[in-house]
Amino acid sequence: MAPMRGCKTVEPVMNWLWPKIAGVLELILCVGIIGWVLYRWLKKSDDPPRLISKWAITAVMGGITWWVARSNFTSGGGYGAAFIIGIACAVCGIVLGITWGANIADFFGKPLTSLFDGGEQEVVPAPFYSIAEARRKQGKYLEAVVEIRKQLARFPDDFNGMLMLAEIQAENLNDLPGAQMTIERLLMSAPNQSPINLTLALNRLADWQLKHGQDPDSAREALERIIQMFPETEQAYHAGQRIAHLTPSEMLAEKNEPHRIKLGQYQENIGLLREPVTVRPPKEDPATVAASLVRHLEQHPQDGEARERLALIYAEHYQRLDLAADQVEELLAQPNLPAKQAVHWLNMLADLRVRHGSDLAAAREVLQRIIDLFPRSAAAESAKNRMAHLRLELRGKKESPVVKLGSYEQNIGLKGRPGISD
Repeated sequence: MAPMRGCKTVEPVMNWLWPKIAGVLELILCVGIIGWVLYRWLKKSDDPPRLISKWAITAVMGGITWWVARSNFTSGGGYGAAFIIGIACAVCGIVLGITWGANIADFFGKPLTSLFDGGEQEVVPAPFYSIAEARRKQGKYLEAVVEIRKQLARFPDDFNGMLMLAEIQAENLNDLPGAQMTIERLLMSAPNQSPINLTLALNRLADWQLKHGQDPDSAREALERIIQMFPETEQAYHAGQRIAHLTPSEMLAEKNEPHRIKLGQYQENIGLLREPVTVRPPKEDPATVAASLVRHLEQHPQDGEARERLALIYAEHYQRLDLAADQVEELLAQPNLPAKQAVHWLNMLADLRVRHGSDLAAAREVLQRIIDLFPRSAAAESAKNRMAHLRLELRGKKESPVVKLGSYEQNIGLKGRPGISD
């Protein structure tokens, strides 16, 4: 009997304790939610002290209104108590309306104004170069440099600012050494720059070395740094192609002091001739061009443009499709070859197979290489489409037979018209 009596004593205690615990937990949860909302509100506010003062006014007015309402309800007043409570609530509403009017208007108008000012989205700090650009357009280059340096003081690793500064130094102030130093500082911040930006900076430096310094050797050094910094990349490939096409020092010297070209005797009174005179440039000798390209490729074996031109001469002039195919294969074997360039040369090889060899099987094999190398790409789909129409392409490449017409009567359409005699 004693244990049963103990259980009966515990049950009322538990029935009383659980509601109390639940009430305390609910209170803690509500206080936590309200505190978190107020904290976030305070962090987003532009004027935290003013917001805190509004909270204090709201708490005071709410407390006064609650005290007036409670005292009148407990006193058991009738219409008089209700009148006093109504006046207290009206006064509280007026004060709170004045206090929170701007916030309420901002809350309802924010969806519309956010379309124009971005709302509460934080603006990422960024350099501002419009003043420097305006000064440069006005010819005030030193003032433009000052404005750029102001922005670089805040954003020391900004690529656009440093490149603009180097450009003004090289092109407007004729200070090529200063521009080179600026590019060097830009390269020192390489961990914060992308390879594309650094490649662009070195290419611009090479441009300035050629244009303003007349120094192809320094331009070559700038381009070789791209190959050293980014080996086995497309940037290195394009830098190598540009090195192969650098203007020699002799041509730069001739640019400053051009030599005279003596012209021969040509047709006079062209406007009085019965038939128009066709002026054509002198034809290049394919053998001479091929020999020149071979010498050039001995010095610059990675020059894709020269090797492509040599392949076309082998195929079209010498009818040596085997030599042309060898040149194209050497192009395709170049390291760091961009996909777009590889697709172009494979299509060119297929075109040579069709046009000069009439070999559909070989052309189909070349197009299949595009599909194997670049599956699920637009180039692969184009290759499949071309493979399906190779016979039509071969038929179109064949020369149409020339039909020689006889001698027929002229002016047939004018027969029978007045004033026209036979």
